[in-house]
Order: sequence, then structure tokens, then C-alpha cells
Amino acid sequence: MLIPIIMGSKADLPFAERIGKALEQFGVPYELRIASAHKSVVHLLRMLQSYEESGRATAYITVAGRSNALSGLVDAQVTAPVIACPPYGEAFAGADIYSSLRMPKGVAPLVVLDPEAAALAAAKLVGLAEPAVRARVAAYQAGLAAGIEADDDAILQR
Repeated sequence: MLIPIIMGSKADLPFAERIGKALEQFGVPYELRIASAHKSVVHLLRMLQSYEESGRATAYITVAGRSNALSGLVDAQVTAPVIACPPYGEAFAGADIYSSLRMPKGVAPLVVLDPEAAALAAAKLVGLAEPAVRARVAAYQAGLAAGIEADDDAILQR
């Protein structure tokens, strides 16, 4: 099992590292990679072919903003799920997200905007086949629920 996190450029590294750190808490291995759908498509296609032939990729996470061709191109080339997690760009007041949402027929990357939530979605996919990961996801969710209950108790006691 492996989650390749493919960035459009090195500028996306801090955002992708947040995803990787969140995957670590679920015990899900990942690799950080860089390949642009616009500038290095041959490199990207070779990379994807290698992952697909190895059978190790459980899901892919793509990190590319602006004109996000990366997520759609990756999804169209692989059989595993693709989670698009585009970094938010202030320059276009959020309009750049549309390039992650509007896909042609037969291309269906899932779009999750928060890096930690993208990691959680990937962990849930891995957990379908890996009981240990599923247990870590369940423990994480139980911890969140316990935190809410504790906050409710605390505010009730005020």
C-alpha cells in the first residue's frame, strides 16, 4: 500500500507535507513526487505507469492549484482513486478551484480542500483493505467525538 502525493511544482511542497504528516498518524506510507501536467507530461505518464504496474498505489493525492490539469490527467490514467487537494489561491478569489471541480466524462477525481481531510479520505480508502489503518481511523474519530463531549461538559459547567 502506498499513497503517492503528486505536486505540480516544488512550490506545493509545504502543502503536500501537511498531507504527509496527517497520513503518518494513520500509519499510511506515502511518497512525495513532482510532475506537472503542463510542463512534464511525459515524466508524469512514466511515473503513473510505474505505480500502476507495481500495484502498490492504493490511492493518489494530487496537489496543484490554478489550472489544475494534474488531477484530471492522473485520474484518467490510473485505476485507483485520485483525491485532488488543490492549494487555495488568493489571487483569483477562489475561482481557480473550478479547474478541480469541472471534469470531462469518465474523469472523476474527488476534491477535498483541506490537507488533513485529504489524508483522512486516503486513510479511509486504505482502511477498506487494511484493518490496522481502519482501526486508527476509528480511534481518530472517537477522539474527535470525545473532545466534543468534553467541550460540551465544560461549557455546561460554566
